[in-house]
Amino acid sequence: MTTDKHRIFVCTSCRHKGGDCRPGHDLIAKLQEALKGAAPLVADGFEVSGIACMAGCSRPCTVAYRANEKATYLFGDIDPQTDIDDLVAFAEQYRFLDDGWCTSGDRPGKLRRTALARIPAAMIATETEMADPS
Repeated sequence: MTTDKHRIFVCTSCRHKGGDCRPGHDLIAKLQEALKGAAPLVADGFEVSGIACMAGCSRPCTVAYRANEKATYLFGDIDPQTDIDDLVAFAEQYRFLDDGWCTSGDRPGKLRRTALARIPAAMIATETEMADPS
């Protein structure tokens, strides 16, 4: 497991279809509070911040989980009123996944069906490593 900070990004531009409501700021506040309640197991290892846009506009509100050397996840259709428990449960799960990789069936609740993307961790090889893979 990487010791680097885990990050959760919440879109602050997303708005509900047909309306002006932008739930991102509300979601950030509720998620930060819920993570504090899950301390020390989860809260200390996560930073939650807003992002202007993650291009999930057709599936608001979008949330991403990211950490160094781990797969990154982007979820859509997140509701600040009903999905906080699933987001916290996934944070706990994600923190202990060595490479961040899990299947949809492994994710909690609504997050099983709302993934917009799973991006593999970047693999960076130097010329020296490529010449001598041992």
